Amino acid sequence: MIPDYQSLMKPVLELAASGEVKISDAVRQLEQDFRLSEEEKSELLPSGKQTRFANRVHWARSYLKQAGLLRNTRRGHFEISDEGRRVLGKNPARIDAKFLEQYDAFLEFKSRTSAEVKDEAEQSQLGSTTPDEEIRAAHSQINDALAADLLVRLREAEPAFFEAVIVDLLLKMGYGYGSHAGHILGKSGDDGVDGVINLDPLGVDQVYVQAKRYQANSPIGSGAIRDFYGALGLKDVNKGIFVTTSSFSPSAHSTAEKLGARIVLIDGPQLARLMVRHEVGCRVTEIFKVAVVEESYFE
Repeated sequence: MIPDYQSLMKPVLELAASGEVKISDAVRQLEQDFRLSEEEKSELLPSGKQTRFANRVHWARSYLKQAGLLRNTRRGHFEISDEGRRVLGKNPARIDAKFLEQYDAFLEFKSRTSAEVKDEAEQSQLGSTTPDEEIRAAHSQINDALAADLLVRLREAEPAFFEAVIVDLLLKMGYGYGSHAGHILGKSGDDGVDGVINLDPLGVDQVYVQAKRYQANSPIGSGAIRDFYGALGLKDVNKGIFVTTSSFSPSAHSTAEKLGARIVLIDGPQLARLMVRHEVGCRVTEIFKVAVVEESYFE
């Protein structure tokens, strides 16, 4: 029997205790540890692009990472954190989602799930939701987990890469006149502006971008907004987009509203949702089609 992803959390953490682990190696090792049959190893998801067991190992790793017990080291690799070692030292009987709720980072991740999804989940337990409502609730939960993962990766990325991601996202959202309308700045002499989007081929109309890669507990204050406003003035531009992986303080929002320039603020959770929506740093692997009866066919 293929174990559920919560039953895999402790084994995944234990694998990482000996050093950096490649996710594909973790899958193979756990297949042996759980003595899966060849049929169980090869059982695919409906998409046919990933085995069911590998998918559950990935989910286990993702939840452990959200709680801070694991961290990414490089593409497709992870390692245990100091807190993860502390947890293993206590040798808990089981590590699951309930266990991870003791960590603020994991609770923050869970809180990003909309109230609507939670309501649908509760209704589902009571048997009051329709199948299409359950599909939508599951879809939202998957996207929430993906957005949280993207946000963690952005906070760990190099500043130049982060700035490039923001420019790429804005182009995907339709800003600019074409695929070459965005440029990264962020060098001396650029007055603290990180990127620019030309809204026309000649660059007569422009949007300037400020990108701050901060941790979740470091909100952007009003001072940074005023500095950005000053930079826009030096560039003789009245439109700007300020993006951060953290959040904006109430005074920052108030300052942005009062200034003469049009400054749009995008915080970490909103940034991650936009990346999912416009497929920046992620890709669609499966599409479900829901058919309904065509009434006119039977008339």
